[in-house]
Amino acid sequence: MTYVAHEGRATVHGTCASAFEPLRDLLASNLADGSDLGASLAVLQDGELVVDLWGGEARPGEPWQEDTIVQVWSVTKTMAAFTALVLADRGVLDLDAPVSTYWDGFRDERVLVRHVLSHTSGYAGWTEPLDTDGLLDLERSERMLAEQEPWWEPGTSSGYHMMSYGHLVDGIVRGATGVPLADQFRTLVAEPLGADFHLGVPESEHGRIAELEPPRTADVASALPEDSFFLATVTNPLLDVPAVLLTPAWRSTSLAGLNGHGNARSIAQVQSVVSHGGERDGVRLLGQETLDRIFDVQADGPDRVLPVSLRWGTGYALPVTAAPAVPEGRVCWWTGWGGSVVVNDLERRVTVAYAMNRMHDHYWASPRTDGYVRTAFECVEAGA
Repeated sequence: MTYVAHEGRATVHGTCASAFEPLRDLLASNLADGSDLGASLAVLQDGELVVDLWGGEARPGEPWQEDTIVQVWSVTKTMAAFTALVLADRGVLDLDAPVSTYWDGFRDERVLVRHVLSHTSGYAGWTEPLDTDGLLDLERSERMLAEQEPWWEPGTSSGYHMMSYGHLVDGIVRGATGVPLADQFRTLVAEPLGADFHLGVPESEHGRIAELEPPRTADVASALPEDSFFLATVTNPLLDVPAVLLTPAWRSTSLAGLNGHGNARSIAQVQSVVSHGGERDGVRLLGQETLDRIFDVQADGPDRVLPVSLRWGTGYALPVTAAPAVPEGRVCWWTGWGGSVVVNDLERRVTVAYAMNRMHDHYWASPRTDGYVRTAFECVEAGA
């Protein structure tokens, strides 16, 4: 079904339950005034996809289609963490075991699997210089991480693993199973759930990818404390955005902390397993004990990389004042550079997801993304 909003609003395609009309109107307004170029929104509530909307342009002159996918930056990390949790639920991984139990050559036995999933391992980036080709060479870049020393004592505080996260989780999963993380995600998660989300996009699907428009760079550095590792993470390697994102090598390689591709619908289809008690549409992937581990607080306070206080559970961030639109309660979430987001609310059995191609100055929160999240949960409350 196609919705045409009020005069002065853009056309929005898809379906939307009546209780969520304000969310559809917000997307239409943002597309009309240029806050969004192309975007998708989804809300999955109590087993039903109550919002599945999209609109705008995927590329200059080309409309965002129902099956358009886009790179969602660090929302990808929720897919990597989710896959690790599925393997933990099956007894393949022990969240409290040293990484070296599974990863031959990982030198620091103090680092536990849960430290990696919660950004407290001390491996927030590479110590030795790394270029983009090296980042894409998983064997090389993972070996570099395994051989280096952590930047701080593992488990003592968080330092956002901006680019290294997917490499670390891949090293653990590959060591434990003999199969890359991307393949485990596809066979254990995406295919059973029918989710069009990719850790490494097949070349045959590159034509569906929306082109990202980078933001005007925010002056994050001016707010950094002296001991911040932010610059060390974002400059090693320094990515040529957006040019590198258009290359087949970038799109096809699984950098599971950075370059997952999907849309709001596919994000919600996967992550709603968390908000729905570990099971959706008859597919059970997580038991209660594993779900509870998500909410075991691993770090709570100033982050060593991002200039903000964060509260990390196992694999997901938990509600913090720095992200004002994320509701309190049994909620876990994370976001991606530029604005993409996923929020799982286990008490209300709701997952909210947003994916777009016009990036804003957004690392953990921003007005546009906050507006979508806040409006979605206002609609949930109004319809309760």
